[in-house]
Amino acid sequence: MTSLGLPESIRACLFDLDGVLTRTATVHAAAWKEMFDAFLKARDGEGFRPFDAVDDYDQYVDGMPRADGVRSFLASRGIRLPEGAPDDPPERDTVQGLGTRKNAIVLEKIREMGVEAYEGSVRYVHAARAAGLRRAVVSSSANCHDVLVAAGIADLFEVRIDGVVAAERKLPGKPHPDTFLEAARELGVEPGRAAVYEDALAGMEAGRAGAFGYVVGVDRVGQAEALRSHGADVVVQDLEQLLGEAGEHT
Repeated sequence: MTSLGLPESIRACLFDLDGVLTRTATVHAAAWKEMFDAFLKARDGEGFRPFDAVDDYDQYVDGMPRADGVRSFLASRGIRLPEGAPDDPPERDTVQGLGTRKNAIVLEKIREMGVEAYEGSVRYVHAARAAGLRRAVVSSSANCHDVLVAAGIADLFEVRIDGVVAAERKLPGKPHPDTFLEAARELGVEPGRAAVYEDALAGMEAGRAGAFGYVVGVDRVGQAEALRSHGADVVVQDLEQLLGEAGEHT
């Protein structure tokens, strides 16, 4: 399937949302930084070490379910908080409370800034649909549906496995492959005949762990080698590079 940059055996495409389809990864990174910096400043005072919106984001939270991201980053700083409950208010210093606080910031930023889809990704998904490939969105975000609608691309996908669905079905998030496997199952396609499209290292690991037929790394931030080492079969800066024979792989 050279026109899509895929092996001939591929019958389905499983797309991550933030950073692959939409320009929301930077919004999430900014929200994590705002939330964690406020928490760390209140805890440690003016001399606190800030959250790095590039390194800390990529290593500890990108691609993970919200609560997992909170736990992962706090563990990197040697901080342990009570788990709390999913309905904890944002001012409560628990894992769930910090997650709620971060989500409120994200929603505010999306309302202020809107959501923009990557034009190259939209063209690629249209091409995949025209080629008869099945299509799903697989995201850890509980706001996935709203983001798809805001970006005007919700109708391009047959299946959505997001943070809401994962919680309902008790599916562990990335780097576990379960959400991608669930998407393939709903599409009626074996994992070996599905391609995964991801920009996060956790997503790469999920693609490799699930034994999917092809794993595409989307490098928006200059981490091509890390994406390869975590499981990418090919790395591109934009999905449009995969269209046609002229696409050049990074």
